[in-house]
Amino acid sequence: MQIPRLHPDTIEEVKLRADIVDVVSEHVVLRKRGKDFVGLCPFHDEKSPSFTVSQTKQMYYCFGCQAGGNAIKFVMELGKCSFADVVLDLARRYQVPVQTLEPEQRQELQRQLSLREQLYEVLATSAQFYQHALRQSQGQKALQYLQSNRQFKEETIQQFGLGYAPAGWETLYRYLVEDKHYPVQILEKAGLIKPRREGGGYYDAFRDRLMIPIRDVQGRVIAFGGRTLTDEQPKYLNSPETELFSKGKTLFALNQAKDGISQLDQAVVVEGYFDAIALHAAGINNAVASLGTALSLEQVRLILRYTESKQLILNFDADKAGTNAAERAIGEIAELAYKGEVQLKILNLPDGKDADEYLHSHTPEDYGELLKNAPLWLDWQIQKIIQDRDLKQATDFQQVTQQIVKLLKNIANSDTRNYYVSYCAEILSLGDTRLIPLRVENLLTQIAPAAATYSKPVSVKKAWGGSKVSPLPISNSSLPTERSLLEHAEALLLRVYLHCPEQRQMIVDELEERDLQFSLSHHRFLWQQILEISSDDGETKNFASLPNLISRLQDRFLEFDSESGLISHLFHVDEKNQKEILRTPQVVQAAIACMDLVMLEKRYRHFLELWQQTDPEAEPERYQYYYQAFYAEKIKLQQIDRQRLFSITELS
Repeated sequence: MQIPRLHPDTIEEVKLRADIVDVVSEHVVLRKRGKDFVGLCPFHDEKSPSFTVSQTKQMYYCFGCQAGGNAIKFVMELGKCSFADVVLDLARRYQVPVQTLEPEQRQELQRQLSLREQLYEVLATSAQFYQHALRQSQGQKALQYLQSNRQFKEETIQQFGLGYAPAGWETLYRYLVEDKHYPVQILEKAGLIKPRREGGGYYDAFRDRLMIPIRDVQGRVIAFGGRTLTDEQPKYLNSPETELFSKGKTLFALNQAKDGISQLDQAVVVEGYFDAIALHAAGINNAVASLGTALSLEQVRLILRYTESKQLILNFDADKAGTNAAERAIGEIAELAYKGEVQLKILNLPDGKDADEYLHSHTPEDYGELLKNAPLWLDWQIQKIIQDRDLKQATDFQQVTQQIVKLLKNIANSDTRNYYVSYCAEILSLGDTRLIPLRVENLLTQIAPAAATYSKPVSVKKAWGGSKVSPLPISNSSLPTERSLLEHAEALLLRVYLHCPEQRQMIVDELEERDLQFSLSHHRFLWQQILEISSDDGETKNFASLPNLISRLQDRFLEFDSESGLISHLFHVDEKNQKEILRTPQVVQAAIACMDLVMLEKRYRHFLELWQQTDPEAEPERYQYYYQAFYAEKIKLQQIDRQRLFSITELS
């Protein structure tokens, strides 16, 4: 039907009732920052959030693509819908009475709008019918199941409106049509009855089942879940998709859990109705159920509207079926987890139990402790990868490394990725801390192509010889030109140290004075061995006198045959190397300056990002501190650039 022109009063009322944060949160994961909310813009691709929503102004604006407007404009632009369609949809959702400018069209429009109200009414009446039937003689089996098998108290049964659908084929049909005089078409649209294939007429969709009302966020019944009390299949039967009910956009018990989620800043998602009910009965009132489907983006965003930290815990059985259920439930939200938009955790209960079973033999405090210690999804995945694997066996080690690299490549946030690179390197080092830097290097080398795509420098400064140094924190996800520059500088410095004993003390002094370290892990590893040999000889104050340093280092690297290839070339000097180290004072100066420049760039970018992420109104002192810090690093960078004599590349 063509929508008539809406009355201005209706449009204004929709603007007043439709909170923009509520509307936008259905499509964008928002985080509180000061007075406003921020998130990734849905209108263009971006890695860092530039999309802001002001609840006080009821406006949104993206600093990246300049999209902006109110709640109506947002839905129009996102869904490519007409103004009238959006206003009408928001009016339905926020229960705004609709007026039109053409009185003759008002009746038809009201008929369309009243369909939803009729569906709400007939479903509410059906819920009351099922609750009444539970208390009758025919419902005693269902009531006993709730009280004995599930150990639910009367308070819980009433809180969730649990009921019973009688075994007769037309019991509900006759009650609603013959006694309550509801139109048959409304019952069918509500998913309560089905047409017979032969002979005409209808029959009840739910028969001899324990009935669980499914409600929307406002607490209105929109569908039912029915559990069989016999061997009939399926064990659980849900209402079909209707005007009111979409399985992929609904979470069981969210109306009961939304306040608890907000208070605890955490949402727990379980697989079954009775798991969620049991948790609420035990006082754990931030639990919802996924209706047995993979979690959709719509469901997750619905939950995340109520949690500031965006913490989501999936609780499924610890057995193989539970693990598969967790993987299935994650579904589309893996991308949100990789981007860091949701803190996704996995809780597998011991002994293959679900939440309902666990609470029969444990206290709510026991369950709360498990929630507290639930691992992040990425940690859970890593443990799955290494489970039942012998990393001392070459085949298992290779397969585990490949799977870990595949996992790390998907992590978009650079800080998170770097953390897990180090974490996985520790695992792969099998307790030998000396191998950790090399494992880090190997992992970074394999994920570098993916890692580089996530790094977008804010600014670029001139480096030695016209090359560029990324303002990102130092990691081996740097661009190849940047990495090769640093590789060359550090290698030169180490080669001079190894082959020019008279320069060793100066190199040590320069590194200590500037508080510099080798950035590349194989270089750090070599430097660590040098320092250990110095310490063993008690010659830490007289580095020039270290006897047979190169020979002793080569003996040490026999223990690390697989890693020695990265540094063995430094023990030898060819004609080109000889020319380089002949100018040792200049080489040392250029190499040290290059390393210093990279370290300053790291600190500069670090403080710059912190400054950009801080709300000046909410945290003015922190905002000013970060500004002064990154500006100070910028000044140092400029000073180094003015002081340099020649570039490291000029020595090649």
